[in-house]
Amino acid sequence: MNLFGLMEVSGSALKAERIRAEVVAANMANAETTRTADGTPYKRQHVVFASAAPAQPTFAGQLLSQAQPQQQIADVEVGGVDISAVVADSGPALRRYDPGHPDADKDGYVSYPDINPLTEMVDLMGATRAYGLNSSAVQATKGMINASLDILK
Repeated sequence: MNLFGLMEVSGSALKAERIRAEVVAANMANAETTRTADGTPYKRQHVVFASAAPAQPTFAGQLLSQAQPQQQIADVEVGGVDISAVVADSGPALRRYDPGHPDADKDGYVSYPDINPLTEMVDLMGATRAYGLNSSAVQATKGMINASLDILK
């Protein structure tokens, strides 16, 4: 993999972690939402990561395999990180007794989203850490590219 390929992988991971942080922020903002557009309480959202694309041989790898067909060339590009889905939590809603609430049922219970602020903060900290690490990888790759250019001078 070349240095620009490393930047692409880190860039895709930065994008995926940003989306993860946005989903966690939406979960926290809707922790008390008892009625959405479809009339049900908000459902906690989860981000599912996946590989961005299957490995593709590089141009140089294809040329070498044509020149030496008997050898297996292992020069492949890695696709990076992608968001395959944002799925709603399938768990039941929390029921709290609040007969004065406008969304209370006939027994006085209100269905609230099953969102734990502590869990959401841990997820947000994980997304922030991963984002920072990928940002550091981009900076290190930029440093290697600059060092390579200095050597070529």
